[in-house]
Amino acid sequence: MWQNSPLSLSYYRNRVFYRFAALAAVSAFTLLARPAGSPADPVSPPDPPKAEIPQTRVAIPQLQPDMDDPGVVRAQQDIERIQTLINQGALPSIRIRKAQEDLEIARDMSILRLNIYSKDLLPEQADQMVVVAQRIVLRRQRSLIEMQQLVSSGVISRAEAESAGADFERSQTELHLAETRAKLIQQIAETLRIERGIASLEMQVESHPDWAGKVYTRYDGRGIFTPADLQKVSLAFASRFARTLPISADGETAVHRSFGFDHRGRVDVAVSPDTPEGAWLMHFLEANKIPYFAFRMAVPGKATGAHIHLGPQSTRLALSY
Repeated sequence: MWQNSPLSLSYYRNRVFYRFAALAAVSAFTLLARPAGSPADPVSPPDPPKAEIPQTRVAIPQLQPDMDDPGVVRAQQDIERIQTLINQGALPSIRIRKAQEDLEIARDMSILRLNIYSKDLLPEQADQMVVVAQRIVLRRQRSLIEMQQLVSSGVISRAEAESAGADFERSQTELHLAETRAKLIQQIAETLRIERGIASLEMQVESHPDWAGKVYTRYDGRGIFTPADLQKVSLAFASRFARTLPISADGETAVHRSFGFDHRGRVDVAVSPDTPEGAWLMHFLEANKIPYFAFRMAVPGKATGAHIHLGPQSTRLALSY
């Protein structure tokens, strides 16, 4: 068989030399062929470096225990008292561990007491609250098992173990309450998000006449909407569908106000115009000459937040004063 012999270094040098010579000849020919006085080809400036947009994330405050909570203060005092008794030989050293566990539980309980009914709790903080409640359950369960073992060893009385069992059952109830509250807060947050989308879309109607018939359907009726109209619509809807009219915004809301819109005397109903309820509602409104805007989406391209706005179009607050 033939084997390819390695090429010499001079071979590669010659190839590089001839390639550069050819490029130089082509460049010289191009320059000579340019008509006299013709401007040189403009040199495009290099693209400026793209500015990196910092990704700012809002830190969610961690829920903190209330160190002045009576339960926390009492648990801290119990640790000091039990430690003194252990030092005097009146209690076994194992009791300090339970006292420390009780202090941690008291701190977690103070978090629940502070936040379980708070109106300012963020959805992420509601999740933190559930984690705290779960931690209490696990600690109560562990304490119950340890107490039962101590009863078997004759270290504590059965009454103390029964008390730990009651604490465990109570902690499960507290966990259920925290989970229920967290779910409600998540629902409120979702409702607020949809409400913002609805208000934003209503605000953009003026500048997007091309959305008519696509994103929304408008009916002017007799141009007014009264409380009597709302009562008539509500009664008719309940009679037809055996449920109350799902009103998402009755009159002015903080969200509408934040967008600079006067929503007084208007009502948003959380039904899609493309559903049987929505189709019936629009037919009823037209039959009674009640004005409406039927939005198929809160954001163009997304079905979330579809609703029917009862009453004339919201006006800017600047025009309402």
